[in-house]
Amino acid sequence: MANWRQVLDEVASQDAALRAQGGSIDLVRRKYLAALAQRTRRNLIVYYSGWLQKEDFVRLSPGSFSLTDADKNGFMAAIHRMDRSRGLDLVLHTPGGDIAATESLVEYLRKMFGTDIRAIVPQLAMSAGTMMALACRQVLMGKHSSLGPVDPQIGNTPAHGVIEEFRKAAEEIKADPSRIPIWQPIFANYSPAFIGECQKAVDWANEMVTQWLITGMFDGDSEAKSKADKIVSDFGDHALTKSHARHISIDSAQKSGVNVVALEEDQDLQDAVLSLHHACIHTLAASSGAKLIENQDGVAFFQTIELQQSA
Repeated sequence: MANWRQVLDEVASQDAALRAQGGSIDLVRRKYLAALAQRTRRNLIVYYSGWLQKEDFVRLSPGSFSLTDADKNGFMAAIHRMDRSRGLDLVLHTPGGDIAATESLVEYLRKMFGTDIRAIVPQLAMSAGTMMALACRQVLMGKHSSLGPVDPQIGNTPAHGVIEEFRKAAEEIKADPSRIPIWQPIFANYSPAFIGECQKAVDWANEMVTQWLITGMFDGDSEAKSKADKIVSDFGDHALTKSHARHISIDSAQKSGVNVVALEEDQDLQDAVLSLHHACIHTLAASSGAKLIENQDGVAFFQTIELQQSA
């Protein structure tokens, strides 16, 4: 495996002739993209966000780093001309994003490849990224990998958290009406319609993931419904996951019933995955890029940071 430092040294060592063909980091990353696809003999697309490398910019332009409808353009470009009979390996590194965009993207990918899609998670696939992983027939993870709760966000506010807060308030006020003044400032932040939207978002996400699990990961399994319900309960119960940022390890995912394959079972495959991961992270760290979508042939969609300017 080319580790973090070795990938960086490889980029720096590219001679002028190679740099004339394109950016050094692009050449190195595409080498590892092609190597992983050659090893698996499957189509390959990386979907990477630079939110960890650009935390200051995330606060200024959160939409640049999260999953949105605009990402479908990148996937369309990457999938064009692919031999779809070879299936798809989707390498995910994302904080998540819009639920509607996630639903649309998963439906598009399934129209292109059916359910012959594997998710590979080298480090983090959170929130909507977890939903995408659970829509695949198999998830490849290592000891270093994490998924996250299926906890829809509305305006960067966890829907589960809002619902739990209102339930707690209702219980406390019912038991002791004198606590109404304590809760009034909190109630003032949310309209009744917002509470309803939160509940709808939670129900929508749960129904969506349940259906994807039944028709994908557990297709043909006589216990598909009960297995899907178990996973959605474990990943979607805010009382269990505690926080939207909670990291769910490979061991926890396996205990919940997710069809997980440990990268450590194939050291050469793990080396190929992590070499590609390091190259993608270096790409985003050393550029103005917010997101990268690219296939094994080097067809890429590069989203730069979009900062809103005040009038």
